Amino acid sequence: MIKERELWVAYLLWFFLGPVGVHKFYLGKIGMGILYLFTGGLLLIGWIIDLFTLPSQVRAYNDELRTLREEIPL
Repeated sequence: MIKERELWVAYLLWFFLGPVGVHKFYLGKIGMGILYLFTGGLLLIGWIIDLFTLPSQVRAYNDELRTLREEIPL
């Protein structure tokens, strides 16, 4: 079973490994993770923007996960 993502973990990954996109991979955004990996967090501009948008990104991931769990009965 896939667990919900924690905001504090996302911020730790963002702070230490953000310019290479690890926090994006953590949130299931593989394409953005690869883009960050090859562009240094979009030349660090995207990395700085993520400082402010990370809570909503984690919330969106968890909401989508809850929706999928409701659609697929166990």
